[in-house]
Amino acid sequence: MTAKTPEFTPATLEAWHKAATKSAPGGDVSQLDWITPDGIRVKPLYTAADTQALPHADTLPGFEPFLRGPQATMYAVRPWTIRQYAGFSTAEESNAFYRKALAAGGQGVSVAFDLATHRGYDSDHPRVTGDVGKAGVAIDSVEDMKILFNEIPLDKVSVSMTMNGAVLPVLAGYVVAAEEQGVSQDQLSGTIQNDILKEFMVRNTYIYPPEPSMKIIGDIIEYTSTHMPKFNSISISGYHMQEAGANQALEMAFTLADGKEYVKTAIAKGMDVDDFAGRLSFFWAVGMNFYLEIAKMRAARLLWCRIMKGFNAKNPKSLMLRTHCQTSGWSLTEQDPYNNVVRTTIEAMAAVFGGTQSLHTNSLDEAIALPTEFSSRIARNTQLIIQEETHITHVIDPWAGSYMMESLTQEMVDKAWAIIEEVDAMGGMTKAVDSGWAKLKIEAAAAEKQARIDSGKDVIVGVNKYKLAKEDPVDILEVDNVKVRDGQIARLKAIKAQRDNAAVQAALQALTTAAESGQGNLLDLSIRAIRLRATVGEVSDALEQIFGRHRADTQKVTGVYAAAYDSAEGWDKLKGEIAQFAEQQGRRPRVMIAKLGQDGHDRGAKVVATAYADLGFDVDMGPLFQTPEECARQAIENDVHAVGVSTLAAGHKTLVPAIIAELKKQGAHDIIVFVGGVIPRQDYEFLYEAGVKGIYGPGTPIPASAKDVLEQIRKAVG
Repeated sequence: MTAKTPEFTPATLEAWHKAATKSAPGGDVSQLDWITPDGIRVKPLYTAADTQALPHADTLPGFEPFLRGPQATMYAVRPWTIRQYAGFSTAEESNAFYRKALAAGGQGVSVAFDLATHRGYDSDHPRVTGDVGKAGVAIDSVEDMKILFNEIPLDKVSVSMTMNGAVLPVLAGYVVAAEEQGVSQDQLSGTIQNDILKEFMVRNTYIYPPEPSMKIIGDIIEYTSTHMPKFNSISISGYHMQEAGANQALEMAFTLADGKEYVKTAIAKGMDVDDFAGRLSFFWAVGMNFYLEIAKMRAARLLWCRIMKGFNAKNPKSLMLRTHCQTSGWSLTEQDPYNNVVRTTIEAMAAVFGGTQSLHTNSLDEAIALPTEFSSRIARNTQLIIQEETHITHVIDPWAGSYMMESLTQEMVDKAWAIIEEVDAMGGMTKAVDSGWAKLKIEAAAAEKQARIDSGKDVIVGVNKYKLAKEDPVDILEVDNVKVRDGQIARLKAIKAQRDNAAVQAALQALTTAAESGQGNLLDLSIRAIRLRATVGEVSDALEQIFGRHRADTQKVTGVYAAAYDSAEGWDKLKGEIAQFAEQQGRRPRVMIAKLGQDGHDRGAKVVATAYADLGFDVDMGPLFQTPEECARQAIENDVHAVGVSTLAAGHKTLVPAIIAELKKQGAHDIIVFVGGVIPRQDYEFLYEAGVKGIYGPGTPIPASAKDVLEQIRKAVG
């Protein structure tokens, strides 16, 4: 006898409901529903009735709308590419890391550049003293690029480069390094991120304003589609949006809307959509929201197919969303850090179940410092174990037909599409970004999330629940920033002494002229300049003469943290203490939240500013990319009691002592300095000896830090 599929009649569902009420809180089954951060109601039970009306539940992988995967056979024939994102210190050290990783099972190179390079500064520029070689590899010229890829055959190994601001000289350096290795442009495979709209929203490693930045993107798409047919000209990135606080629906909607804008830009240059769309790729964050991450990736493929049909794309490759994924860095904890191995494994599984084409898995120590070789090996092996030991790869889209997953996928489709329509009504993503609306939506989501964690509503194991009584130290990788910078400056001097300076200046002038006239392809002209040994900084400066340098708005959201913080007693007590201070001193405690150096990751800074303001502090936000001198001057002019430095890029040992020294130099001995962010505990004593009054690492509840800052201010004012 063949077993029949059970039919969920009203009577059987009523029987389940009665059984469930016995254990449901207060006898109310609706209390078991889970409301996601995106506002989607997830039920505890799904049945066939939930999928009967879905339009795409019965489709095939490799065919429109690609819900179940962009390729027909997916991992059953070829697993995803293991592509570990790395870069630190010098080109020599990064090259050695890449070669070891490739020998140990890595299948592609993914380059992390330092912040000086991202922002188009050479290593000898005075604004980047604390940034060189710290959060990625320092690249000043094609000579650095040649070392970076030494003995890595660029005709065989695909290269992904996370670069947006200085995208022209960096991509040009890669092309010229390959040429001098004997590899022609048409042999190159890989991806350049080249996603500037996302930078204006969250990551902030931009150089030029939006309009000329979009011109650069168009030129790169145009050049690569002609000369580099195997190379992906843009990786449209949601990763940094989620890392900055966006929920899954916001991340997906804004990323797809960015992609739509880039397609419009290329078409406006006279290109046919099918000539370039097949080389566009995407980049998602994968966090701990397991079900939603899988649904997001399935929904995104469907929506991208819908969007590209709207541009009359006909080639199936133009309709097909292909993506790289990276496990969340934000979900990693400084406390009990070996838990991070588990978190990364769960996130990697979600990426695989969602159908990623390549994957980076973060290392357990990245909430503390740069990853060590030991932690990087565990991260890489996580993927190898999933590929080689679990047999997950043998089934294409294992979640297909799941009552819950198909329903949740459609919920994500509907939620994201509504946001995309809202963006379209504003005139597109460029206008949504220019207005500041998109950035504020993400910052509000970040503040709400942090409030749920700080109040214990959202559990983080080892941070706000099941905490260790004592934390053991973890070995970290530390970069000698001064040594790296000195080496880079020496190499820059040698290059400039040996090149034909007249030819270089002529090539740079050609770039400036093209930027002014709008004629000529800027990538083509950058390649010519880089061949002559122009530097990253020189190419960037040649364009900055015409385009200028973008300055971000520092507005902040208000009221969001307080509304989501679910621990009224402690909150109200602290608000009362702040009000009492104001009554005694004649003004409220005033703090300035600062970002020093070229670190543009401002999620922490914005969330802290929002929460402190909601508590009753007067809060000033310093502009991004300040020098210690500029920060001290603003703090004095604004008459603040304290400066809070937010750091995520390992420059704290250089920049924090510098701001303390500068405050003293300018006569402001009474302004206290506190620090928050990614700071190894091994560095705490150094910072305290430098004069820091409070250090608040990842996982510190914001009200706890605020209470401590208030106490320090009280001591300072007597």
